[in-house]
Amino acid sequence: MSVDMSSQASDSNEEFEDDEDVANYYDGLDDDVAVEEPFDPEEYQFNCLTYRESQRALTEEVNNVASALKVSPAVAKLVLVHFHCTTKYVGTSQQCGVCLQLVRRDALLSLPCQHSFCKACWEQHCTVLVKDGVGVEISCMAQDCSLRMPDDFVLPLLPSEELKDKYRRYLFRDYVESHFQLQLCPGADCPIVIQVQKPRARRVQCSRCKEVFCFKCRQMYHAPTDCATIRKWLTKCADDSETANYISAHTKDCPKCNICIEKNGGCNHMQCSKCKHDFCWMCLGDWKTHGSEYYECSRYKENPDIVNQSQQAQAREALKKYLFYFERWENHNKSMQLEAQTYQRIQEKIQERVMNNLGTWIDWQYLQNAAKLLAKCRYTLQYTYPYAYYMESGPRKKLFEYQQAQLEAEIENLSWKVERADSYERGEPSANDRGDLENQMHIAEQKRQTLLKDFHDT
Repeated sequence: MSVDMSSQASDSNEEFEDDEDVANYYDGLDDDVAVEEPFDPEEYQFNCLTYRESQRALTEEVNNVASALKVSPAVAKLVLVHFHCTTKYVGTSQQCGVCLQLVRRDALLSLPCQHSFCKACWEQHCTVLVKDGVGVEISCMAQDCSLRMPDDFVLPLLPSEELKDKYRRYLFRDYVESHFQLQLCPGADCPIVIQVQKPRARRVQCSRCKEVFCFKCRQMYHAPTDCATIRKWLTKCADDSETANYISAHTKDCPKCNICIEKNGGCNHMQCSKCKHDFCWMCLGDWKTHGSEYYECSRYKENPDIVNQSQQAQAREALKKYLFYFERWENHNKSMQLEAQTYQRIQEKIQERVMNNLGTWIDWQYLQNAAKLLAKCRYTLQYTYPYAYYMESGPRKKLFEYQQAQLEAEIENLSWKVERADSYERGEPSANDRGDLENQMHIAEQKRQTLLKDFHDT
């Protein structure tokens, strides 16, 4: 349920750039693609609430707290975000603690902390903070006093209805952000609030702007990596971007004939156009030696003796390890972008073939489903590399690397088949071609779900 509401402001401190295709990777797959398992490690129940629906839910909770504690609703709101206070007017004349003027007692206000200030100073204090976007954090003016001001104290002090409306929106934002079952959609100017029963680091999608994000941290969905780890990884990538710039080129030399090759597709299984040599884009090794069980080039080989070497050697080893994982992270990101182009070409070719009576949309839709599933699997694979980078060595990491390698192998097989299917120029698809591709889709999704089931447990 989602009703447009233009008055809600969504204050998001940081956003990740998100390709529109990524948000659609999880949508539109045919039923025959789904794994025939009752358990889905990514299944997550959530509701999209409008501003009014969110207000009703919060008001009900405020009233319950106010009734239980025998306090006003304004104070109950502060209790819900871990603060408790009431207001009162001081009944004696005294000096304002800010402007140092003697004022009438009916113009002197204070909170229970007994710090008294004139009404004009309170008004200026509240006005400045509201203009700066502050809501529930407005507190007493006295130095070192952190007592929060309830809204029934602040609202009468604001000089205009415009400021009062802003203050109410900021309060709403703060109450939602403090509620463990609610999250504001991080989409630009989106008023939708996501509601869940159990807060977890799971994928949610806004019903209004279609933004896809992690419910727990409001950043781009990052399974199987947890929220804290992905923050560390992205910070490190930003800090070390200049160091890693040299690996961002799209060209490498063929390991057999040394001709310069440009990567123009998402698949890491490369074939030299000159000598027809098949090799891996990542490690430049012979593709035949990769095998179907384990991807050696996806696993970093630690130096067991590095702790006994010099600090310079340890620093070089640390950089080498980081670049190993960063290169693979970045490579899969670029592969997704290239495969998004393949997906667009497939859509256009399907439309063209249907218009030319070369089969129906249903006959060709399996190609579109394969491209969407490929993007979905590669998206998960990309986020396995930060997970592996920070993972402690041991049996569990070996199991993770094994499953990661199996997933990577099946994804590359699927990518190879999708790119070859995209190049078909004949009429109706071969039953063998379709069956082979759909079988590969099933295997790749099985590997993805197995990895998430075993390691995405946050």
